[in-house]
Formats: sequence, structure tokens, C-alpha cells
Amino acid sequence: MPLSIIVYDDAPNKKGSEAVAQGDGPPRGRELEIADLLRFIKTSGVVNTVWLTADVHYAAAHYYNPDKAQFQEFDPFWEFVAGPLHAGTFGPNDLDNTFGPEVKFIKAPGPGNQNLPPSAGMQFFGHVRIDGRSGQMTVTLRDRADVALWSTTLDPKPV
Repeated sequence: MPLSIIVYDDAPNKKGSEAVAQGDGPPRGRELEIADLLRFIKTSGVVNTVWLTADVHYAAAHYYNPDKAQFQEFDPFWEFVAGPLHAGTFGPNDLDNTFGPEVKFIKAPGPGNQNLPPSAGMQFFGHVRIDGRSGQMTVTLRDRADVALWSTTLDPKPV
């Protein structure tokens, strides 16, 4: 599940959470485990961390910036969201500011068009390519017709 996309158990009443995000503010609930993990990654010197997530029924790219977060003990990182490939399409959902996500791309059906069938063409997947020489990682978010919707290339930080 994505780190900051709020997925309510009871969406009409905005209650409960079936994902990590618990709502704006400092870490709580499942976010405490993510905060511990992000802090460990930073203090241990782990670099080039990228999160690949799914299961919110739309496509998105988020850049996590500690300068914009409630919890700031981590290094910036990317999260790419896509899928599932063959299910109703929903979203977009609200974002939780705990870890400072910045939306860089989003493709979702929007209000009034929820739970579209796969025949509507709003299913998404991601493709990751890592160049063996440069170490550059290119992430492309695509629709079910294999059309590239958005792409970025990340340069590796030295280890």
C-alpha cells in the first residue's frame, strides 16, 4: 500500500484506515513503523531508496520531501504507484502530510467516474529500467494500452 494515500475503511464517513496513512500530523498507528524504517535508512547510510506500491486503483508519482513533512528524520525518496491492472478504477484519494509527499504525476478517473471497468482503459502499470552502465533508473507509468503517461530518470547517489 502507498505510504501517504489515505484509504478509508468507511470512505463516505472518512473513518478507519486500511493502509499506512492515518491522516495529517505526526506519525501514529502504522505510520510509526514507517517512521522507524525511514529513520533507520537515513542513519544507516542506505541510499537510492525507491518505493514501488500499488492497490489504490490509479497511477501516481510522489516525491517525499522531509522539508515539507511533519516527520522529518529521513532522506528524500520517490514512490511510484500503479495498479491493480485488472480491476475497477478509483481515486484520486487525499494525501496525508506526515511524510511530506509531493504529487509529481497523477492519473485517476476523478469524481463521478469511480469504479470504471477495465474496458474504460483506466488501468495502469509501471515499468522500471536500470541502465547497467550508468545505474540510472527510469520509471515509466503506463496505461493498459502500454501508452507511456509519465516518466522520470533517477540518477544514483554514490554509495
